Amino acid sequence: MSAEYATFGLAPAMRAGAVLADGGYQIHRDFLDFLVDGRPLLYRLSDLDAVSPLASDVPPAIFTEQVRSLLLEAEAPLPGGRYVIYGCPECADLACGAVTAVIDRLTDDYVWRDFAWQTEPDVDLELNGYHGIGPFRFHGEEYRAALHSLLNGHGHAGGRRRVLLIGARVALLAKLAAALRTIGIGADITHDAHEVPDDELRAYGAVAFGATVGGAERAAVRATFDRAGLDVAYVDGLAPIVPLLVAQIEHALDRSPADQRRLTRLVAVDGEAGVEVTSPCRVRLTTYRLDRLSRAHTHEVFDGILETGRHRIALDAKAVRGVSYVVARTSGSVLVEAMPR
Repeated sequence: MSAEYATFGLAPAMRAGAVLADGGYQIHRDFLDFLVDGRPLLYRLSDLDAVSPLASDVPPAIFTEQVRSLLLEAEAPLPGGRYVIYGCPECADLACGAVTAVIDRLTDDYVWRDFAWQTEPDVDLELNGYHGIGPFRFHGEEYRAALHSLLNGHGHAGGRRRVLLIGARVALLAKLAAALRTIGIGADITHDAHEVPDDELRAYGAVAFGATVGGAERAAVRATFDRAGLDVAYVDGLAPIVPLLVAQIEHALDRSPADQRRLTRLVAVDGEAGVEVTSPCRVRLTTYRLDRLSRAHTHEVFDGILETGRHRIALDAKAVRGVSYVVARTSGSVLVEAMPR
């Protein structure tokens, strides 16, 4: 099969972390995804929970090595001239599985071909190849410009993965901070941001307000960040439920372009959840509710593959009784919606 020309680019993406209902968790990862003809390549790979080698938490020397590898300035890490395009978000072990491809030079252009799912050094293309993907031929100038920009310090995947938690319920904030740190998001607790130096403010990608924080206090915090010339996301905590607050913060930290997200819509009304996805993917719906004694209850209400488009999913009446909230997740997106009372 001959390689057709495609455009090449990079865009911020994330693998959403989570505190799971069974007590487990999954790690938050920020990375740069590859755009082929303006669309994330990851979305062409069915429902794959993976990250590219261009991740924010990779040490600078290794990040540079990964970039130079994609530029063919270093030897391929796998036999047959194969390079890792996406790998396990929890570790870098090939045994967990990785999407690999051969990268070639053709005159001045770069060609990505023979995509495959690989768990060991050698690969069987007939058995494990992605037969409907590629080959892609990228104009050399465009390809090198995108990757060289990373070597020049522009467009690195390193987003601001710290959150400033503001509120009076210290015990709840401490539990929330611990949960965030467990999934790889830094968190600090304070009553206000007045005396925080600008250099420290720059580390925060989001500010989360507790329910007891008044309007004047919120305005003062916003003014502090505005004076420092910083654009951060603000989160108004819906309820004192740690996994729900984590989901809200994950959504706030999502800096991927809105038109390139997989999960684009969540509506919760009349005992149903309305969900819209832009490509086939696994979607999980979880409800959280508070009973009359302010005790939290969690219900996993849906977990399955949805095709591109809009879907209506019925919610168990017990799961959305009283004060309740719905969280929709894909591997890279999180949306949160309150059920109307």
